[in-house]
This record gives sequence, C-alpha cells and structure tokens, in this order.
Amino acid sequence: MLQGMPTQILVKVLPLATVAALSLAACGGRSDVEDSASGPSPTPGAESSVEVTMADADGAEVGTVRLSADGEATLVEVDVTGLEPGFHGFHIHDVGRCEADAPDGPFTTAMGHYVGEGEGHGDHDGDMPSLFAKADGTATLTASLDAFTLEELQAADGAAVMIHAGADNFANVPDRYTSSASGQPGSDDMTTSTGDAGARVACGVIGAGSP
Repeated sequence: MLQGMPTQILVKVLPLATVAALSLAACGGRSDVEDSASGPSPTPGAESSVEVTMADADGAEVGTVRLSADGEATLVEVDVTGLEPGFHGFHIHDVGRCEADAPDGPFTTAMGHYVGEGEGHGDHDGDMPSLFAKADGTATLTASLDAFTLEELQAADGAAVMIHAGADNFANVPDRYTSSASGQPGSDDMTTSTGDAGARVACGVIGAGSP
C-alpha cells in the first residue's frame, strides 16, 4: 500500500515518526535525571567536638580550648588571654576537676598529666605544644595531635586542659647536667613528670560524656 501512496504523504509520515521517537527518548532522559536527583545522597558524619572554657585561679574566664575529631587525630584550637608574656606549659591532665581552692594548690584536683601509654614527660599522651603569650597576654594555637581521642578524654572521670605559669622543658635535660635534687645526671623526678612548667594558672574541664 505504501507503494501506491503519493510521495508527499510519505514525506509527512516519516518526520512524525521521528519526532515521536525523539520525544520518547527525551522523556526517558528526563526520567533518569529526576530519579537520580530524588535518590538518597550521602550524609557525612558530624564531627564530635568539645569547647572547654578556661578559667584562672580567681574564677575569671580567660578563653577557650576547642577539641574536635580530625580523622584519626584530634584538632586542638586555643584562644586565651590574661597570661604573662612568654612560653607556657600546656597539657591534658588526668581528672576533670578544676578546683581553684584545692588544699594542695589551684587546680591540683586535676591530678597529674594524662599519661596514657607514655612513660615520662615529653612522651605523655597528654603533652601538647607550648603556648606563646604575646606582650598583650593573648595566646592562640592550632595543632592536630594523634596521641589522644575525645572518647578517651571523656571516659570515666573526664580530663582537664591545663595552662602553666612557666615554660615547659619537656624533660629535655641532657646527661651533661647534674640534678641538684638527685645528684644524678639528666632530669630528676620532678622534671621527668612535669617538665618544670610551674604553677597551674588556668584550667578547663573536659567532662565525662560531654558533647
């Protein structure tokens, strides 16, 4: 029957069939895009973080230390003021109690450094880079550390962030020096445990199970 049809009719029929096929293909393409857009998208896990308020021995707030999960490490961000210019020891201590009026001295209720798997100071899991206070008493620091996790610091009775009055020597005392306390070469027990960073001038609690 097509052989008997006029040429002009064939010309009109073929474009209509082509248009229909193209329309179906276009609809199929839009359907694929819509299905893809409406599908579930990956939701990244929220990083856990703790903002620690630092206070001095008079109870005045002197700034904050933020601890955030950073992959396999912990990001430590410090913004504090009111310090004497110069270097200050900066550590995680073992207990989340910052009592300025403690009988043994301000913030001694936080006990010693968070030791973890470290044997001596400079290798304690709670040892952190020293803070440097400028002439105006402000100090900032950003460091990524993999010696501890937020989960560890929030366990049991928590932990504390501590700023000390003096510089920290990280027990780096060569054997050519003799301890006046022990008479032995190198660092004595006090240096090995504290780095001789002096009094505790600011403290902040990382509470057990804190968000």
